[in-house]
Amino acid sequence: MTAEPTTPAALTWSGVTARRMARHALAEPATNLGPAGIAGVLCGAHAQVLSAAELSIGRRIAGATRSDVQRALWDERTLVKTFGPRGTIHLLPTADLPMWTGALSSLPSPVPTHPDGVRFAPGQADEVIAAIGDALTDAELTVDELTEAVAERTGPWAVERTMEAFQDKWPRWRQLTSTAAHRGVLCFGPDRGRRVTYTNPHRWLPGFRPADGEVALGALVARYLYAYGPATPQHFARWLGIPPRLAAGLFGQLGGEVERVELDGGPAWTVAGDTGTPPRPHRGIRLLPYFDAYAVAGQPRERLYPGAAAARALTPAGQAGNYPVLLVDGVVGGVWHQRRSGRKLAITVEPLRELTARQRRQLDDEAALVGAVMEATPALTVGPVTAGAHA
Repeated sequence: MTAEPTTPAALTWSGVTARRMARHALAEPATNLGPAGIAGVLCGAHAQVLSAAELSIGRRIAGATRSDVQRALWDERTLVKTFGPRGTIHLLPTADLPMWTGALSSLPSPVPTHPDGVRFAPGQADEVIAAIGDALTDAELTVDELTEAVAERTGPWAVERTMEAFQDKWPRWRQLTSTAAHRGVLCFGPDRGRRVTYTNPHRWLPGFRPADGEVALGALVARYLYAYGPATPQHFARWLGIPPRLAAGLFGQLGGEVERVELDGGPAWTVAGDTGTPPRPHRGIRLLPYFDAYAVAGQPRERLYPGAAAARALTPAGQAGNYPVLLVDGVVGGVWHQRRSGRKLAITVEPLRELTARQRRQLDDEAALVGAVMEATPALTVGPVTAGAHA
């Protein structure tokens, strides 16, 4: 006998939005998770602008401030600043590094192919990455210091200034920075003045190894679907920066571990059995910083950025995150900007529609929350945001 086909669970966008807001600790701040726990739920917090990552994580934890995030990163080492999805800088839970490095090191490299004389042959790349890891074993080195250390271990061929970059030329080894991070031998150390430093995460996870690639990717799909599901393989591919065909294959390999559902009539996937949504829609006002994970990874993009929100809060190419966003009932309903001067924080919010009296009171509460997390005294203005997008 063949099993009768089951009818996919039917989910609504309203229910999915409420579910994501709850899971992201945006409906109510978490009382049982620290910075590493929140970063784990988010599948990483984008940290190209570190203060944005501090706000992204801190605002999701009851009573937290940016100092709590900094302490987790630099003192407790429960967070690590490294290259995450799409080769971009993220804060990830240190304990999750085996999964992340296993998954990311097994993917096709997102780095553009360099011309002859610049790119490394596979054997050369392995030698340079080993040199990077060895040099950082018990040190925090600037780019220049790491360049010298790599040259000592490999020879001058690895550090020739052949890479075109910002009207300058970088040493060749720098094309492997994110690859070294994905293999688990490089992460960021504390800035030294205005200079970035790198170090080796084995200093905090001695003996760790990247997990098996297939197992790690399966775990990452499950994490993603928990936070951003229901979603399609194409959504996952866009978030991770991989070919859609590869993402479809990953979903297919998971078989019964994922479940097909209907989201407002269209196909999407969740972790098997994870189809519940809150009984009531989410209502409320929230301020999210640059590149907040909810706004970057959430799909379908046209539902999260409805109507005028797409024109105002996405780049012309459709990239999310370049503008801090105002969420109205869980979807983008405006943009905002903050400017710090000493202990004062000027916050300007531009809603796309006039706020109700209740929403305006909630916006005051949000501005106060942003000020508390960033350890500053906020002053709120409602009006046009004239500051440009963050590059």
